[in-house]
Parts: sequence; C-alpha cells; structure tokens
Amino acid sequence: MAVCTVYTAQSLNSSCSISTPSKPHLRFHQKQVIFLTKRPRKMTCSASSDGEKTVVIGLAADSGCGKSTFMRRLTSVFGGAAEPPKGGNPDSNTLISDMTTVICLDDYHSLDRTGRKEKGVTALDPRANDFDLMYEQVKAIKDGVPVDKPIYNHVSGLLDPPEVIKPPKILVIEGLHPMYDERVRDLLDFSIYLDISNEVKFAWKIQRDMAERGHSLESIKASIEARKPDFDAYIDPQKQYADAVIEVLPTQLIPDDNEGKVLRVRLIMKEGVKNFNPVYLFDEGSTISWIPCGRKLTCSYPGIKFTYGPDTYFGNEVSVLEMDGQFDRLDELIYVESHLSNLSSKFYGEVTQQMLKHADFPGSNNGTGFFQTIVGLKIRDLYEQIVASRAGAPVAAAKA
Repeated sequence: MAVCTVYTAQSLNSSCSISTPSKPHLRFHQKQVIFLTKRPRKMTCSASSDGEKTVVIGLAADSGCGKSTFMRRLTSVFGGAAEPPKGGNPDSNTLISDMTTVICLDDYHSLDRTGRKEKGVTALDPRANDFDLMYEQVKAIKDGVPVDKPIYNHVSGLLDPPEVIKPPKILVIEGLHPMYDERVRDLLDFSIYLDISNEVKFAWKIQRDMAERGHSLESIKASIEARKPDFDAYIDPQKQYADAVIEVLPTQLIPDDNEGKVLRVRLIMKEGVKNFNPVYLFDEGSTISWIPCGRKLTCSYPGIKFTYGPDTYFGNEVSVLEMDGQFDRLDELIYVESHLSNLSSKFYGEVTQQMLKHADFPGSNNGTGFFQTIVGLKIRDLYEQIVASRAGAPVAAAKA
C-alpha cells in the first residue's frame, strides 16, 4: 500500500495529487513520498487500489414525496436501525446503520435560506447547490476515503460546521439532485426516482400541511405553483436516467377520484442494467392483467388490479409492474408475492415479512410500500452481486 506524508496536512493511506504555487522538493524513501514545502496546498486524494469500494445508490424525488420512508424500508432490509451519527450534530441529516450510510444532498446547498431569498432562487435551482463538492466527496467515499461533509440545518436554514463521513459498505445519496450532474450520476451503481403525480402530490400536501401544520389551502397552492417551474426544469428530467422509477398516480378504479387515498402505483424497471433483473408477474415479457381479489385475498371497494408487461420509457426498454388499489390484510400479501418472480428474496414470504414489520409506515397498504420493499430487496441482491464479482476478480486474473 502506498503512503504519502504531507507535513502541513494529515497523513492519508492513499495516493494523492497536490497542486502548489510552486513545485515542491521530492525525496523518496522506500515506499513513502515526502513533500517538503512551506506553502499551503490543495490536496485531492483517492483510496488505495486494494481497498473495497463503497456501493453507491442514488434516490431522487421532490420534497414530501416519501424519500425518508423509503430509506427506512431500504436500511431495514440490510439490518440494523438507521440513526443519526452518535455524538454529532443533533440536526444532522445523515442516517447510519450496520451497513448503510444515508446522506441528504441538501447538505450541498451552497446558499443558506437567507442567501437563496436574497438571490431569488429556490433550493431546486442548481445555482443554490455545490455540485463540484458533491462530486468530489461522493467519489472520495466510493473510493474509501473519509470526508468532512457539510450540514444544512433544516431548522435554522443555515449551513452548520461539517461532520466526518466514513466510507460504509453502501452509501445512499438522497435528495433533489442525485442524477442532475453527469459526474455524480456516473458514480451511481443503481438509481431510483420517486415520481409522484401532481394530483397525488397536491392531495398529500393538503393533508399534511392543512391537518398537521395549519396552513391554508391558498398558501399550499401558492407554494406548489412557486416550486413547479424549477421542479419541471431541474428535478423531473432526472427520471430518464433512473434504473427504477416508482410512479404514483390517482386510481383508475374509482371514477373522478380526487382524494388521493386510493393509489395506482407503477414500478418501471429498466432492462439491461448490470446486476439487476426486473421483477415479473406470471410470465416474463408477456402482457398480463390480473384481479386477485377473491377467496385468497380480501379486498374491499374498489378492489385491486395488477398489470404487467414490456414498454418503453424515455427511449429505453422497460418492464412495468402496476398495482391499483390497496390491501385490507397485509398477511394475505404472500398470495400476491407467490405469483411474482425475480424478487431477490432470501426465502418464501420475505416481502410479506418486511411489509408486516413496517405495517405502520405510510403506504403499507398500497403499491408504494410494496414496490419500495421489492426495490430494497433488489438493491441488496445488487450489492451482493457486486461484492461477489469483486472478490472473484483476483481469482479469475490469477487463473488467466
């Protein structure tokens, strides 16, 4: 392992490129490179080649679209509760579990709340975010190098002092822009987009902001309309790059429904993604329509309908699994699970077990929770495939 020692900075078990106002003197001693200079310098470091790289997952969605619930489902699949860093900033947005670290990309806001107001930009606007730092730090973590990540304080609206993020086995970057910058996008091993339709988003926001926060209907409408141009310009286009999209729409089972309580949810899975095989219903590649309600699945009005089949999405071949309606009894979900293939579950009924485990989570009675759980299992399988392929690479090279 190569080691570099810099007398004006900390030692790093890495290879480093250093830019200085003038050329430093180099002195070689065994495996160490010692840089002697009194001038300050900027360091860019990458991990040693023999380290295990972090698997990076990206999750994009607008605010209030269920990212935090999805994160809790995902981290649960890998075991251990996701909690804020111990002894750190109580307003940290980071969540750490046994295998995963989830960082919120709001932490890369370059402008605090006051700064955005002064410049007349929203947090969705790229001008309010530091994509260079985002790329550098996500790449460093992926390469096994700890970083001092900034913290955006959602309570005060200010930028707090940074926190140390050590490379985990799995890093999840969630927020508004994980696929906006091409450099960051290329670091992702898998990407998901939560696509909530305007009708459902409006119904959810009314329910939350009017019931829980005392906002007026007029103020909610004004808030949504103010964000919409930036959302359409900078957030929504990212779904074309996602490997999986969970699309939430109004039900088609109730004519002219506008309450947003019964949902139609589509799991759009891109074909040809490495280490990812789309889930299918009954017969892979066929077009299927299935109403399972009856003796084995209790369904109150308006019932449940599943569809599955091939399609295209932004010019890509995809498989689409759709569920319209909601479950009455989660324990009966195993009947539906038994008709799905390529679930990447470890045992029969694991999807149902995970759903029952988090029965109190939002969306547990409809396709949002069901498909989030399935995607969580697929990500676990993807991670295990990546680790296995890396472990087998040196053996394969030795045999060759």
